[in-house]
Amino acid sequence: MSAPSSLDKLIEALRCLPGVGPKSAQRMAYHLLQRERAGAQRLADELNAALQRIRHCQRCNTFSEDEICERCLSSRRDASLLCVVEMPVDLNMMEQTHAYNGLYYVLMGRLSPLDGLGPRELHLERLLERAVDGVVKEVIMATNFTNEGEATAHYLSEMLHARGLKVTRIARGLPVGGELEFTDAGTIAQAMYERRDY
Repeated sequence: MSAPSSLDKLIEALRCLPGVGPKSAQRMAYHLLQRERAGAQRLADELNAALQRIRHCQRCNTFSEDEICERCLSSRRDASLLCVVEMPVDLNMMEQTHAYNGLYYVLMGRLSPLDGLGPRELHLERLLERAVDGVVKEVIMATNFTNEGEATAHYLSEMLHARGLKVTRIARGLPVGGELEFTDAGTIAQAMYERRDY
């Protein structure tokens, strides 16, 4: 049997992307080679440049070209608040709300024993070091409301409570503009449970 061709290797490499199976990877490879050679070269160049320049911020663990990102260096942010999110995309969504002006810590994942992701793989000692720096007064758990996200929030809150920190959790409930008729029962129940004075 001969060694895989360059095309086979490209197709296999494209499969590392989330949601890309063998057929999708094959279509992408053919498209890049047949119709988008300039785009393929640009993609290769930018990917290589990103791999060379982008690292993790020393304070919040998100992606950054600098040792400490601009957000962590900003004097306009409330350093007493630390919001814990799973991924950089979650941080971006929080920022789009303009409802939070504290700092962040990005886990780069969530506890998931089935996927081999435990406290050691998430480097939770870095979060702990960040949270007990003497400046942080409240840690806000903004992990996703999946089983893994809930388990992560619970594990972290226990760990942080043991160090005397105030820990809160973002609320769950109905989406803005949502209608009861089209909302699942679990979400309605949680919204009822987390109701507040009006």
